[in-house]
Amino acid sequence: MLQALRFFTSLALFWAVLTGAAAAQDSRQNAPGEFDFYVLSLSWSPSFCEAAQERGNSGRSQQTQCGGRPFSFVVHGLWPQYDRGFPNYCERPSPRLPRNIMTSMLDLMPAPGLIFDEWDKHGTCSGLGARGYFETVRKARAGVKIPEEYLDLATAKTIAPEAIEAAFIKVNPGLSGSAIAVTCERNRLSEVRICLSKDLQFRACEEIDRRACRRDTVVMPPMRGG
Repeated sequence: MLQALRFFTSLALFWAVLTGAAAAQDSRQNAPGEFDFYVLSLSWSPSFCEAAQERGNSGRSQQTQCGGRPFSFVVHGLWPQYDRGFPNYCERPSPRLPRNIMTSMLDLMPAPGLIFDEWDKHGTCSGLGARGYFETVRKARAGVKIPEEYLDLATAKTIAPEAIEAAFIKVNPGLSGSAIAVTCERNRLSEVRICLSKDLQFRACEEIDRRACRRDTVVMPPMRGG
């Protein structure tokens, strides 16, 4: 009887702690502006276009990004994050994104559908209006230098994810291995994700780093067009 009582007491304490932790998370879940840091996600455009072609996708966004202009790294998004987890769709319905703001971002995010989607899913969590959010996206991108060898990649390159990280760290003073993660899809490089504080300084992010690509090497398809 005593053992059973101790068991149920321990179980009750366990659930109290678990519920308390969940409540602490839920207290700011999806509250606009309530987050810990940003992730700037830079997509290797040739990989995206190659995968889209394999799937037979030929929508307007794919045509814009995967046409004749030779894109290298493009901005996938700037994502508010918690130290554990992340918010999304923080305003439903989301405030309308003016078309002139969308078109102003096509040099960095060359797919109209992507820009609208990123605003709905991530921008609404920033606590900023549409103009302020996309100005922050532009500032974040301007603060990251792309290694020169990836600006005009004419032939496919097989490379270790660690080497890609090292190339970014070399040309971005203050960036450390704990603040950058390379992701892959199948055997191709997908994205380089860089963690930034709310004032856009490089900062460590263990959870993002844990989700990095674990392959020994990845393929970087060459840039399209030219």
